[in-house]
Amino acid sequence: MAVLKVIEVLSNSEKSWEDATKKAVKHASKSVKNIRSVYVQDQSASVKDGEVV
Repeated sequence: MAVLKVIEVLSNSEKSWEDATKKAVKHASKSVKNIRSVYVQDQSASVKDGEVV
């Protein structure tokens, strides 16, 4: 039988979604041990005057 612990962490980055994911895992690892995988659910971008900013 497998046992999972699911947590939700929000993160952002000016550089990339990979950087945001790394920051989220680093932060969560302070209180949750043995994180083995992550699931990136949503990505979004800000738009101004028809351009992604």
